[in-house]
Amino acid sequence: MNRKKGDKGFESPRPTTHQVVCINNINFQRKSVVGYVELTIFPTVANLNRIKLNSKQCRIYRVRVNDLEAAFIYNDPTLEVCHHESKQRNLNYFSNAYAAAVSAVDPDAGNGELCIKVPSELWKHVDELKVLKVHINFSLDQPKGGLHFVVPNMEGSMAERGAHVFSCGYQNSTRFWFPCVDSYSELCTWKLEYTVDAAMVAVSNGDLVETVYTHDMRKKTFHYMLAIPTAASNISLAIGPFEILVDPYMHEVTHFCLPQLLPLLKHTTSYLHEVFEFYEEILTCRYPYSCFKTVFIDEAYVEVAAYASMSIFSTNLLHSAMIIDETPLTRRCLAQALAQQFFGCFISRMSWSDEWVLKGISGYIYGLWMKKTFGVNEYRHWIKQELDQIVAYELKTGGVLLHPIFGGGKEKDNPASHLHFSIKHPHTLSWEYYTMFQCKAHLVMRLIENRISMEFMLQVFNKLLSLASTASSQKFQSHMWSQMLVSTSGFLKSISNVSGKDIQPLIKQWVDQSGVVKFYGSFAFNRKRNVLELEIKQDYTSPGTQKYVGPLKVTVQELDGSFNHTLQIEENSLKHDIPCHSKSRRNKKKKIPLMNGEEVDMDLSAMDADSPLLWIRIDPDMSVLRKVEFEQSDFMWQYQLRYERDVVAQEEAILALEKFPTPASRLALTDILEQEQCFYRVRMLACFCLAKIANSMVSTWTGPPAMKSLFTRMFCCKTCPNIVKTNNFMNFQSYFLQKTMPVAMALLRDVHNLCPKEVLMFILDLIKYNDNRKNKFSDNYYRAELIDALANSVTPAVSVNNEVRTLDNLNPDVRLILEEITRFLNMEKLLPSYRHTITVSCLKAIRVLQKNEYGHFVDVRIAALEAVVDYTKVDRSYEELQWLLTMVQNDPVPYIRHKILDMLTKNPPFTKNMESPLCNEALVDQLWKLMNSGTSHDWRLRCGAVDLYFTLFGLSRPSCLPLPELGLVLNLKEKKAVLNPTIIPESVFSNSQEEEEIDMDTVHDSQAFIYHHLNMLERPRYDFEDYLKKKKKQDIS
Repeated sequence: MNRKKGDKGFESPRPTTHQVVCINNINFQRKSVVGYVELTIFPTVANLNRIKLNSKQCRIYRVRVNDLEAAFIYNDPTLEVCHHESKQRNLNYFSNAYAAAVSAVDPDAGNGELCIKVPSELWKHVDELKVLKVHINFSLDQPKGGLHFVVPNMEGSMAERGAHVFSCGYQNSTRFWFPCVDSYSELCTWKLEYTVDAAMVAVSNGDLVETVYTHDMRKKTFHYMLAIPTAASNISLAIGPFEILVDPYMHEVTHFCLPQLLPLLKHTTSYLHEVFEFYEEILTCRYPYSCFKTVFIDEAYVEVAAYASMSIFSTNLLHSAMIIDETPLTRRCLAQALAQQFFGCFISRMSWSDEWVLKGISGYIYGLWMKKTFGVNEYRHWIKQELDQIVAYELKTGGVLLHPIFGGGKEKDNPASHLHFSIKHPHTLSWEYYTMFQCKAHLVMRLIENRISMEFMLQVFNKLLSLASTASSQKFQSHMWSQMLVSTSGFLKSISNVSGKDIQPLIKQWVDQSGVVKFYGSFAFNRKRNVLELEIKQDYTSPGTQKYVGPLKVTVQELDGSFNHTLQIEENSLKHDIPCHSKSRRNKKKKIPLMNGEEVDMDLSAMDADSPLLWIRIDPDMSVLRKVEFEQSDFMWQYQLRYERDVVAQEEAILALEKFPTPASRLALTDILEQEQCFYRVRMLACFCLAKIANSMVSTWTGPPAMKSLFTRMFCCKTCPNIVKTNNFMNFQSYFLQKTMPVAMALLRDVHNLCPKEVLMFILDLIKYNDNRKNKFSDNYYRAELIDALANSVTPAVSVNNEVRTLDNLNPDVRLILEEITRFLNMEKLLPSYRHTITVSCLKAIRVLQKNEYGHFVDVRIAALEAVVDYTKVDRSYEELQWLLTMVQNDPVPYIRHKILDMLTKNPPFTKNMESPLCNEALVDQLWKLMNSGTSHDWRLRCGAVDLYFTLFGLSRPSCLPLPELGLVLNLKEKKAVLNPTIIPESVFSNSQEEEEIDMDTVHDSQAFIYHHLNMLERPRYDFEDYLKKKKKQDIS
């Protein structure tokens, strides 16, 4: 019954064709749920005497199969990962045990936490392959994961208090709130019934068939039907006193929000119909479900969660027409959720190793929507941002593998031995790894599009959708439903059928292996031959890198135009000769044609008189996942910044110019800031680069501080230059520039490394004279940035003779800043800003240690927690670290718990190679317990705890622990002592493990399966007793 990943022919011995979920009692006071499920199962094999299902934290009362009582065993090995060995503290050991525990209940391998014995009276019935109905009564009390209750602590009934509950979790987490086959590859139709108080609304998947009130009119039952076969993992629920809005443009779309937020809901969702139209048009396919529901809830697990025919969003995404900055972000969230309805919910995956296809396609079509909505510049900026992120992550951790294929279980076959967690299963992954995995998946889809064209790409998607659509309408023919599952091999087959192109080398390079490419480039111009001699080296030995062989595009801008060349990167070739099309031109004045056909006048005095080259770009289309470090003269970067029309090229030039602090660089950056046609993100980046250059040129800088005169000219009164005009944010480009410039100016430093007084007074004046009365938009983000500017102007002070800092002996500048921030915080109490952006900035500005409690707005809590994390690191405060870890265990909001671990991992109080008073046995024990048994209800939280443990202590046993008894094992054969295998570091560990094949058919008990794996790990490298027996025999003979 062991399923091989990616098998087309895998058929479950227990395919569920239909499932009823009935929740007939929800108690908000006790946070409990009571209900039953009924699964209709068609056995596909005779002698099916056990049925395994997934169920976590549910209390099972009674199981009946075809109305006969059935015995059942419940065993969840992930509750406590390492039982029988309490001294063990190395992460290697934990990761192996955790992966084994998760595999033991993996539905894709036919396993589960709940094992039901089919009553012997039904064996004959099963042998005839007749239908079975499994009825399970269950309850759920104060769930820690999967279902999240939000019950505000105030007066009134639950509906008046806005109490609500919703399903949440990472990957397949439906087992947390009802028994099911919790796999993305097991599809069935659904009937969902929820009985709730009359004042509440239950929102779930599929069509609402009817709502029935009880006789006393105090309760009502919502009946939903989902006729499209769907995986249990895509089933969701939200119950609360929601306000309901039927979309005015599309009546089959309904939006739900918490009380009193309806005006915000109307504005936020008014755009959604355009996203529908876009996706339906490019995919030439109707939206697959008969309805779509969006629900906005508080204390969200993630900002966007997509389920079959409905999506659950964070209520923090709602905004009014006055808010500028949140609008594009919320629209992006809505578009993401809708893309996942097609690929992720309607079309599901065969197995975990096919996840990249779904994430890749949904991310790719979302990118196309972004290109149409925000324009090519924003799209290319986003692609560059995503590429930079994945490159940095892979170089840091050693690689992200999109399509993991696992061998026979030998340790050396492990495709991700460089990581501190297993990638065999989504539930063992670090959250950051999974985020980067999704990022890489859509970038690889873009590489496939480059290879086969966008037209063919969309044809492939259309083909997948139309096959799935045909299959979904086949009632009671579950063998047809496999067309609704995508596999890597099936997807590649579709590509070759539609396009006729072989993309196998591309898949081998980017999907079947991990790593990115690292190029170093430099050039010389050979005047005699009129040839550009380009040298491109690769680094493929560092962690996270791989060797690239294949085509590479190079664009050369010459005096006579822009020319593209495709180089073939071979095994050993480094030097490439590229013929130049133009001769060097001394004094002839002539316009220079650019890439986009535009012709411009350039001042050529800066360039090399003998060379016709203006600038060179390697891989301008980002058609390789790579990092490029290219050397060219400063004047070439300046020309590239001024005249290249591609935003990615301009951003690259700005970053390169940081290394060339010259008057010419200053001029180029100032020109860009003044150019209104230039993309606003490029201008924002130029502000920060200009500040860095000004600081490097501090001794030779002339005139007013950088950007001040420019800001005055653009945004201040003509008559009184220190007073800013009344706000008018109608032009978004200049709004973003007005917001960014003061933040960058505050980074300026004089010869004494202090922020110039003139700049500080200028920022304080901006705050003082800020007037938003005539503006139709809110200025909360602008004011928040002004506070960030104040924070940037502060220089760390050197304390003299450990003097105690009081308010009286504060530096007068710092005092001014503090007064301003205090005033802002006081204003916030009276007139809170949208999403409390001002408070967030104030908290960042004074790394306050007001321990913030549950009840504050989530962004505010995170800003304050970030301050505490930083404080813990700088002051090495054990008390604060304890306080943070207690919050990880007890905070009511899952997102906050996850975020604390994430911030501690990124800004740790100490790392594995440091001596620190914080590193002690109690901390090791506390973190070990947290990941071993304290986080079994939330996969993401457990993987976050593993990440933190790895950052603090590494893979092997933490150095602060005493060596355990039997720390050394004598090896008489080799006449040496070795460390006991349970405490040796990873490098030795991985070779010492020989693992036997294990037949899953014989393992009914997941506990036995895990012990088997743990015994593998515990076995010493040399059998001592065996050695003594042999020695005795030799002595006798």
